[in-house]
Amino acid sequence: MDWLYELRVVDGPVAVACWVLGIAGLAFLAALVLVPRPRARGAILAVASAAFAVAATLVLHWLIVDVLSIFPEDLPPEVLFWSGVGILGVVLGLVGIIRLGAARRAWGRRAAAVVSVVAAVLLSAQQVNAYFGLNLTIADLAGVSVNRIQPMSQALERAGAASVPLADWRAPADLPDNGELRKVHLPNAASGFSARDAYVYMPPAYFAVPRPELPVLVLMAGQPGNPSDWLSGGRLRATMDRLAAKHGGVAPVAVVVDPIGTPSNNTLCMDTKLGKVETYLTQDVVPWIKEHLTVAKDPTHWAAGGFSFGGTCAVQLLAQHPELFSSALGFGAEKEPALAKERRKTIDTAFDGDEAAFEAQVPAHFFAEGGHEGQFLFLAAGRRDPDFMAQADVIAKQARGGGAEVHEEFVPGEAHSWEMIAKAIPVGLDMLATRWRLP
Repeated sequence: MDWLYELRVVDGPVAVACWVLGIAGLAFLAALVLVPRPRARGAILAVASAAFAVAATLVLHWLIVDVLSIFPEDLPPEVLFWSGVGILGVVLGLVGIIRLGAARRAWGRRAAAVVSVVAAVLLSAQQVNAYFGLNLTIADLAGVSVNRIQPMSQALERAGAASVPLADWRAPADLPDNGELRKVHLPNAASGFSARDAYVYMPPAYFAVPRPELPVLVLMAGQPGNPSDWLSGGRLRATMDRLAAKHGGVAPVAVVVDPIGTPSNNTLCMDTKLGKVETYLTQDVVPWIKEHLTVAKDPTHWAAGGFSFGGTCAVQLLAQHPELFSSALGFGAEKEPALAKERRKTIDTAFDGDEAAFEAQVPAHFFAEGGHEGQFLFLAAGRRDPDFMAQADVIAKQARGGGAEVHEEFVPGEAHSWEMIAKAIPVGLDMLATRWRLP
């Protein structure tokens, strides 16, 4: 079964099959509506179906973004288009089946219509997934890769082996070629925040005796999202293994944590009535990492990173907690945390309308206070994503005003997706490696 799990779904044979079946299915559904007599009625129904699909897509987008605030930003046009293709397939299928009527001889065409609807929806889903670059293989879709990750063992904790400062460590000849992933449920005694399992990447150097006290990279996914998104779309293990290969087996210990609790729960990465997430990250997560993993405790060797919501959260941690983090990687970060497009809705929902309380927690406030000399902020966005490029510029100006060093990386041909991160993160990691003086 491994060969099946390793098949890519964003390109290659699976993607081609989705295209062929989807186009064939849509063509069959269109014919099912157009061909039966009277033809004029079929043409009217086909045009009406297309118009209804467009309207339904726009209404659904309005509900998701403006009413339910599942996303704080408008969805990309490409995502809307492919969502509309799936809706069109469903509408054409329903209209076509109705046109066939109840005749027994039409059962084969009715079954073909159902299969064609599935094919159209499958193409829609495949294209949306390819846009975001989240699930790259069938194993990612099925959750197989994540399910195979073993829990953290005591032997891998800080007390499990002797350690030395990274500057004093020398690589032995028998280092493994690759790092390893483990999962762990982090405690929440200080915050009470209910988070999902975290994932820990340990580079090859972590398995030496003695171990070097390694830098730390705390990562967060987007919202909606899961910590495991960094393992699938973020290709965490392969990315970090490549970095380690360039530095004699040394790379940061990367800990993917959960600041949202459930896929659709936007906590703003703050302490509000939505949850004490800032407390969770700074008083639960950070102390656990320092106590249980063989890592450097000096904040100069600590970085936060994330995508979208997680990128915004990384910027917040850098701005508000220089005593914990000296660097941050913000991929597709927002200029400030948001529950909705309307700033007022965020303030009313999370802060009971207290605008001053909200503004006292945003990065702009902390950067304006200054004192961020020696900090480093890496911001990345896709060049097909002008909104997030503009927001990166705003964040960069604020951070530079506070004294931080800032690098902006705009990736050609990419938008708000994990593929953008795949192309930008090597640049950010190389800059961190230089700051951390990795061998």
